[in-house]
Amino acid sequence: MSVTLLIQDARWKRQRGLKTALLRAVKDALVRGGAGAKADLTLLLATDRHVRTLNRKFRGKDAATNVLSFPAGMKTYLGDVAIAYGVAAKQAKAEGKSLSDHAVHLAVHGVLHLQGFDHKTPRQALKMEPLEAAILKRLGIADPYRESRA
Repeated sequence: MSVTLLIQDARWKRQRGLKTALLRAVKDALVRGGAGAKADLTLLLATDRHVRTLNRKFRGKDAATNVLSFPAGMKTYLGDVAIAYGVAAKQAKAEGKSLSDHAVHLAVHGVLHLQGFDHKTPRQALKMEPLEAAILKRLGIADPYRESRA
């Protein structure tokens, strides 16, 4: 497994232990999602502006979002995941979570999307969300869907 970690927004560097947590989470998401430990991807810790540009260009939505996934459609290179600092930080604060934990969740979410998981329908969400929660639990991070399942 090779994860290329690119840090575009320097504010991400203030999160102690984030790089280690992200790499561990991505590896677990690759294995548990079925791609295996030999798959490669790029994880971009970006600015809101950059994610907004990507969202507009590739999805036709002129707004920043928390995470975007871009599947490569290749056998060993899965694709790219981009996480927006400002959006993620605001969500973490609003939900009473640490930014690091929320960023790890977003990375896991994005990596599962690269592997074909989705949550557009309730049936899809019933597969993807418990898998995310199980991966996060192994990392000591609370189930982000706990409230919505109650």
